[in-house]
Amino acid sequence: MEQPQHTMPLANSSFYQPSTFLLTGFPGLEANHHWISIPFCVFYLIGLSGNCLILIIIKKTQSLHKPMYYFLSMLAMTDLGLALCTLPTTLGIFWFKIRKIEFNACLTQMYFIHILSVMESSVLLAMAFDRFIAISNPLRYSSILTESTIIKTGLAIVSRAVISLLPIPFLLKRLTYCGDNVLSHSFCFHPDIMKLACADIKVNILYGLIVILSTVGVDFVFIVLSYVLILKTVVSLTTKEKCLKALNTCVSHICAVLIFFIPMIGLSVLHRCGNNVPPMLNTVVAYIYLIVPPVLNPIIYSVKSKLIRRAMLRTLWWKMSQCDRLSPSGFLENSSDLFCQVKSKGLARR
Repeated sequence: MEQPQHTMPLANSSFYQPSTFLLTGFPGLEANHHWISIPFCVFYLIGLSGNCLILIIIKKTQSLHKPMYYFLSMLAMTDLGLALCTLPTTLGIFWFKIRKIEFNACLTQMYFIHILSVMESSVLLAMAFDRFIAISNPLRYSSILTESTIIKTGLAIVSRAVISLLPIPFLLKRLTYCGDNVLSHSFCFHPDIMKLACADIKVNILYGLIVILSTVGVDFVFIVLSYVLILKTVVSLTTKEKCLKALNTCVSHICAVLIFFIPMIGLSVLHRCGNNVPPMLNTVVAYIYLIVPPVLNPIIYSVKSKLIRRAMLRTLWWKMSQCDRLSPSGFLENSSDLFCQVKSKGLARR
């Protein structure tokens, strides 16, 4: 196992940056990392395949070309990005005990993790607005949320995240660091890197707080406000059946909001106020924050949305029917579809 580098800056040097940081998996459980990697592999596989399937189904199914599902595709792309950002370093530690990450590579990973987190928050706000319009003003739903409006919303979400977080890497690069270069996660996180600095980090703390409040904080407030207005509209409906039907369309989104915001708030509090909490708690909350939403979001929307569920079944049925065109050799004519080849070999063994 690699040991922390405690090389201190030279006496005549006033500026020092470590060439690398050391990432950390589960503190105290390093000997069991190969076993711990098994559920993580399952989580990543579910997250990547589930979100890819959501994107493919929305693209191929004409009945899903609606504002609600366009926003869902944005959420799936963001979740894919989050999973791909943390996958290399997390599995690198668990499988190969690779803890080192270069300074600039660490800042790059950190930047994209925070960008995607802000984007996910913004997408959830857009989805809350979508539900509010659909319930409070259904007759004007299509005219308000046009394709051009959705495209502009997507561009605004990306621009807001990229621009608001752009100064963060430069604020970290200007700092001088102490000898300790061990991070507390298997990925790079702004508060985690900032704590290793020997210099005054008040600017970093203040700017980080401004960004989190002006993006995620504002998004959360408007999401809550949207649901207050939704409840106000639902209560005014004439029958209980209509009320339940309207609320049922929001269940998936409420679940997505909770599984994203609760771990994020918890991790932010732990990094800013939890100096005496066990390192394991910090690690577990961080993994829940970055890995659980990409895993659960496609499952939640697949279970709750009949249209997505039917589209998935149609896609799988089409895939199975394609296997009926297998040639005698056991391979598809004009195709090298692995799924059908595996299936054909299994049938042949029977």
